[in-house]
Parts: sequence; structure tokens; C-alpha cells
Amino acid sequence: MDFENSKFPLVVIVGGGFGGIEVAKKLKNKPVNVLMLDKNNYHGFWPLLYQVAMGSLECESIAFSIRKKFDDQKNFRFRIAEVKSINKENNFVETSIGDINYDYLVIATGSTTNFFGNKDIERFAMPMKTIPEALNIRYLILQNLEAAVLQPSKEAREPYLNFVLVGAGPTGVELAGSLAEIRNHILTKDYPELRKEEMKVYLVDFLPKVLGPMSEEASKAAEKALRGMGVELLLGTKVESYDGEVINFEGGKSIKTKSVIWSAGVMGQVPGGIEKENVVRGNRIKTNAISQIEGSTNIFAIGDVAASITEATPNGHPGVAQVAMQQGVKVAENILNIIEGKPTEPFKYFDKGSMATIGRNKAVADIGKIRMSGFFAWMTWMFIHLISLMGGRNRWVVFINWVASYVSYNGGNRLIIRKFIKEKADAQNNAVTKADQ
Repeated sequence: MDFENSKFPLVVIVGGGFGGIEVAKKLKNKPVNVLMLDKNNYHGFWPLLYQVAMGSLECESIAFSIRKKFDDQKNFRFRIAEVKSINKENNFVETSIGDINYDYLVIATGSTTNFFGNKDIERFAMPMKTIPEALNIRYLILQNLEAAVLQPSKEAREPYLNFVLVGAGPTGVELAGSLAEIRNHILTKDYPELRKEEMKVYLVDFLPKVLGPMSEEASKAAEKALRGMGVELLLGTKVESYDGEVINFEGGKSIKTKSVIWSAGVMGQVPGGIEKENVVRGNRIKTNAISQIEGSTNIFAIGDVAASITEATPNGHPGVAQVAMQQGVKVAENILNIIEGKPTEPFKYFDKGSMATIGRNKAVADIGKIRMSGFFAWMTWMFIHLISLMGGRNRWVVFINWVASYVSYNGGNRLIIRKFIKEKADAQNNAVTKADQ
């Protein structure tokens, strides 16, 4: 690596998500060298991942090359690598491409799906935290619709046409709305043999309302919109088990289904080498007010994988992109302050608000004290997400796709490029994991 003989300290960033990108950007033209490590060579815009799952967008339109993003930053380098462990005592990370020394380390590894220890649900339900997982969901949905056409009776079609979404946060609400629009506007066009009344979309949550973290006004507006679209809400309902054929709920209710999408929780992806006492609820690394992990002066953790435990934030900050981005900026500033012998400054989160879209002309938004729902909230949601995308080409592609879908009621890509088999996909993922270890 051409930084080895440099006089400047090396900042290693693990993860090319929202937080890691902001750290690297803030260190541009500063007296440091920056090395980013990620198992993918792209940054994904995860707020639009559900549209990839529903076939509304191609995966390339929400991803952007990390190398291209920083091609004009002379003090930046990137390597595809998986971090296996951190050696705090000797200041190096053990990776799939060898050991890498650091002067300062920023852990920005993000989160993954939390199945809360239920191995059967983990085996049979569909997570959606990555682009490959979103594509798996797309293919599973389409394959089940194709299979439904071949069934001889309504009863035989039922498991293929029942779609159960577990978790009524923004991801679950957006997925439910998208599936309802497929049922209401596309199903009988693509599959004239089927009736839309046969396709059921269920949204399940243990809490008694949808969009739990948002305002009461947003929750009620979203619930009304979902019910109006034909989504069946099972609120205050706990999932007990799922065997790939039937999902069972506490209280005795069950639904025959071959499609369960799990968005009921996330947990941090903590690299090896972090002591158990430094990992708190949600598998997050406990940090102080400047995002340093306990027992270290040169290791920081930000975003979904971190929980800044202070008097003001006893449970840490919410796992949203804005937290990661703002923490990334502040960590970069504090690393420079430490190098220059200046005092560090604590991180203070500025909440810019929360939004969720439900479907055509339907969205909710909490921005400060402003509560919006309906068409104006939907337009605001689209504008903010559009300008937040990385890359001018991606913005144009997404915009054109949205306009086409709005005009035609029939946009998107519903091609089955490869057949998806859940157990085969899991076996392949396990093989890849073992190969990297």
C-alpha cells in the first residue's frame, strides 16, 4: 500500500455506509491518510432498498461505486475486505486480505437483521438488509405468483398469494404499501387468471400501532392509508413460529404462506476483538460522547453498530442514516482535533425528522413540529430521497422510473433473472462465510 512510507497518520474506516462515507469526505485534503474497507465495492442507498425488492427500481440505481465517489480525493484508498478481528493492543485489524495497521480506527459496519434467536424464522423468513436479499425477495414474490397460476383451486393458491410482513416500522409499511399496489394495479394485468381479492397482504407487529417511533398523527394516517389499500393489519400480535408453510401467532391464529418478509428488528455487526462488556442491547458497541469505545483512545464506532451511552442518551441514538452521517462528520473533526492537540467536542444529534411512504400520493412526515400526510408529504419524501442519492445518473434513472410508474400504473421490472431457492441461497451464503474465515 502506498501509504506505508507516509508521514501522516492512517485512519482506517471499516464500512462504506452513510457514516463511513461522511468520515472519509470530512478528511479530504487533511493531514491524514484514509483507508476504507468494505466487503462490497459500492455504497448502497438503503432507504430505497424496498423498491428494488418490489421491482420498481434496478439495484444499480441505488448503488454507487466507492472508488468513483472518492476518485478526486488524493489521501483516500479503498480495499474490498472483510474485517475478522480488531487487535486493540497492537493497533491492527485482521482482515480477509491480511493484517492492516492503523493509527485511528472507525468502526462503521452498520446492522443486520435480528431474528431474536428464532432459528426457524431465520431459516425460512426473508430478510432485507442488502441488495442481494432484496433481489431474493423480488424473485420469491414473482415465483410464487407464477406458481399460483398453476394451482387448481383457490385453496391451493392461498399459500402462494398470502404475503406476510413482520415489523410495522418504515420498511414494513413501505413494503406493505408496495405489495398492495401490485395487487390493486398490476396483478390482473400480468396474471389475468388470478383475482386480486385472492392476494392478501398482512402487516404484523408486536406493538399496537404502525410506525412506532413516529408521531401519533403519522401512525394513524399511515394505518388509515394502509387499510384503505386493503392491507390487513395484525397489530399487538406476536409471531411464535414459521416453518416455511404456516406462520403461527400467539393466541392461536395462523396463516398459510410461502412468503414471510422479516423487518422486525436489527442488530449491530460487531467485529471480533470487541469485549463483551463493551457490547450493549441490540448488539451495539458502547461508546462515549465522542464515539470512542471504552478502553481506547484511537478506536471509534458510529452509526447502527454504535450506542453512545451518556446521561442525555442512556439508550443511545436511533439507528437511522442521519445519526450515522452526523456522527461521521463529528468523529472526523475529533480525530483531527486529537492529532492537532486540540480539545474534542461531544456529539450532539440534530433530528431532521422522519418520513415514510405508503404508496401513490400517500406518505407521512414528522419534521420538527410539522406533521404532514398525503400528497404533499409524498412529494417531500420523493424530493428528499432523490437529492440524497449518490450520483447524477442514479438520480435521473430513479426519477424517470418514478414518473413512468406514476403515469402508467405499470412500471418496474418483473423479470425472474435467476431462480431463488431459500435453503440453497442460505447454503451458498454459509459457504461464502466459511471461505472468508
